[in-house]
Amino acid sequence: MWAVIFILPFYSSELYSIIRNTTSQLGAQHTPNAWIMNLTFILLGLGSIASGWGVLRGYAFHRVVLILFGLSLVLTAFFHHAPIDKSVEFDLQQDWLHSLFASTTGFSFTIFALSVAFIVQKKIDGIIAAGAGILATVLSMLMFNLPDWMGIWQRFIFILCFGWLIYLFWDTDRLKKR
Repeated sequence: MWAVIFILPFYSSELYSIIRNTTSQLGAQHTPNAWIMNLTFILLGLGSIASGWGVLRGYAFHRVVLILFGLSLVLTAFFHHAPIDKSVEFDLQQDWLHSLFASTTGFSFTIFALSVAFIVQKKIDGIIAAGAGILATVLSMLMFNLPDWMGIWQRFIFILCFGWLIYLFWDTDRLKKR
């Protein structure tokens, strides 16, 4: 993921800016090497579900939200963002569906992180989980309120979210036993 979100911009559209443009725009319609970003979305989504499934044994709600998160991320790969170049024709419905699934990905991650805060054994892990959910929401709001920095805000979201998921799923004893 790190390599893709920080190196692929140099092999994407010449209009692409790592500061202004999102990772979704790396996988946009009619964008060079878009398949790399879209494959990354698929692997991240399926990998999140696979990594968390066993850890969340006994937590049906959390499993459902994790599946929603992972599948929404996968679907962002199948429905592509509009191209950066506004003069290029594109499929508006694909762009709309991409936005829907991208929003669902962010919303479900926040719900997941906040709900995990209630099932971890250590208080510090609860604070970290709640912090991840809150920070993801704040960074998402910054994307829309300071759009000239949208690419930076989203990269922070990716690093935060997947870093926290690795931390959470790495230790299978982190959650309360059911």
